[in-house]
Amino acid sequence: MAVVTDPQPPARTDPPASPDGGRRRIVAMTVWAVAFVAAWLAIGLPTDPAYAFVWIWAATIAWNSERPWRSHLRFARDWVPVVLLFVVYNLSRGFADNGATPHAMELIVADRFMFGWATGGEVPTVWLQQHLYHPQVHWWDVAASWVYFSHFVVALAAAAVLWIRDRHRWAAYMRRWGFLCAAGLVTYFVYPAAPPWWAAQNGLLTEVARISTRGWKAFGMHGAGNVLNAGQIASNPVAAMPSLHTAWALFVVLFFLTATRRRWWPLLLAYPLAMTFTLVYSGEHYVIDVLVGWAYVGMTFLVVGLAERGWAAWRTRHPSAKSDQAKEPPPTPTNQPEPPTPREPDPTPPTRLPGRLIMKLLPSSTACRAITS
Repeated sequence: MAVVTDPQPPARTDPPASPDGGRRRIVAMTVWAVAFVAAWLAIGLPTDPAYAFVWIWAATIAWNSERPWRSHLRFARDWVPVVLLFVVYNLSRGFADNGATPHAMELIVADRFMFGWATGGEVPTVWLQQHLYHPQVHWWDVAASWVYFSHFVVALAAAAVLWIRDRHRWAAYMRRWGFLCAAGLVTYFVYPAAPPWWAAQNGLLTEVARISTRGWKAFGMHGAGNVLNAGQIASNPVAAMPSLHTAWALFVVLFFLTATRRRWWPLLLAYPLAMTFTLVYSGEHYVIDVLVGWAYVGMTFLVVGLAERGWAAWRTRHPSAKSDQAKEPPPTPTNQPEPPTPREPDPTPPTRLPGRLIMKLLPSSTACRAITS
């Protein structure tokens, strides 16, 4: 008899809903936000890579507080090598000039050649500060300070989100990001170049103020840029070519651009443009530094993309020995006896027993039913 049952719904693959309705996550993120603001006002914004990593890791723990600690430790395991590489990168930039006089005049000539017709022969940095820089802080100074600070957080935060959602894409992101930073670091050693504020201090330009952090003073947050200001003092002043600030901004936007709806593209592309304005206006970079940084981003996607496709093609042509062994059937042991050969069926039809003999062998009731049938 057949039994008819209602079809069962497919098993859910998404994570189960939190039994408390997400209140635990809200409480954890609130605690994180309060601690972040307190540390921001007391110490400064997290512009150091190691310091920023601590806060990003704490944010992932608060967001996924219901997960076991093994998951959070796995995040640290994957990220500690990355953070160490960025710490080495920041320290190594200080040795890029090696005591030599940095390049400055050719950058000034390049900016004057491209924009002198519109700026009266001045570089864009000098022209912007002549028109926008005033003793009192304006709203564009505040916006510039926040855009400048985003350089130290946006790329790391995007990588953290990728790690949580798709570790394969996170690996692709980190390969490109690492290549971009390595290419910039090599250029700092090969071609040490000074920013506009350095050129002004050495008499190559008219007065240029370094104003990347002055916008926070409008809110009374005088200590917001303490970590950043200390890093600027200790960093290499001749690491201007290329501008990795704009390179990082464009890199993050381009990495996620194809996965974003086109109606959001203008908003995303406005971020590297805002970073460009901030760096040029605040005296941190020339426009030529920005353009070279953008060229490095294009080179990064091209080179790493070709390398990934080449590696995939090589793996296809040269499968690993382990994969080959897995595909081959296991060999037959030589010391085991061979299985017996199966006997062929006998073509002779079976012998039919006489009816009387069958009746003797069957019980009486069975025999009666056989006779009647």
